Amino acid sequence: MSGTRVSAAGAGARTTAVMRLSALGRSELRLLGRNKTALFMSLVMPLGMAFAMRQAVSEMPLKDSGLTVGTVLLPGAIGFVLLFAVYSNLTSAFVVRREELVLKRLRSGELSDGEVLAGTALPTVVIALAQCLLLAACGGLMMDAELPQAPLLVAAGVAIGVVTVVALAAASAGITRTAESAQLTVMPLMFLSMAGSGMIVPLEVLPERLADVLELLPMSPVTGLLRDGWTGGADAGETVKRLVIGLVWIALGVLAVKRGFRWEPRR
Repeated sequence: MSGTRVSAAGAGARTTAVMRLSALGRSELRLLGRNKTALFMSLVMPLGMAFAMRQAVSEMPLKDSGLTVGTVLLPGAIGFVLLFAVYSNLTSAFVVRREELVLKRLRSGELSDGEVLAGTALPTVVIALAQCLLLAACGGLMMDAELPQAPLLVAAGVAIGVVTVVALAAASAGITRTAESAQLTVMPLMFLSMAGSGMIVPLEVLPERLADVLELLPMSPVTGLLRDGWTGGADAGETVKRLVIGLVWIALGVLAVKRGFRWEPRR
């Protein structure tokens, strides 16, 4: 009987947490819908970047590395979704909510710190996941690519990527003073990821020593897992290596949030 009561209590607690997250998520979704800049960055910018890359990618020496234009563009497009739709928008959202004392008020209620951060991120993450699913399903029509040959690797890449950029967004918000400066705070990671994580130029076509260094960047394991998911060409050792690098970056991001996230306005 006592075990039954404990289980029932646990189920009630979980339901309450889901209800709290849902309520906060709906509120954030309404705010996101009013922010035309954030919607543009989420819905238009990633695909625009991918199509703008098409001509440049088609001129790269891809055949020797077993890649095609589609298997370069689609992982790159998903990477852009994670950077523009989640990392950039969420960093700004955290800063704005902090400066408006929204986070402080939420924290003083029933929501735990983790629920406040997760609820704030929820709408942005859901929209990004929907975009990633659409790209995976319709990529062949838009970018001349077949369906992923290893869907589990694509799913792993998206999952690690989402958690990584959410954690890094919260960490970036901790060092950002104002909403206006948030766009500057996110630039280093975004430019470094686009230039060095294989989203535009695949690491497979770079010199080996340079590629070995660049694969340690936060978004490199994500791009690698996504690309391997489309080509089906990764061996077990390389996959494990990318998973480990991705999990290390998640751990570093979470640690940075615990130590540096600010709940009250910076003065």
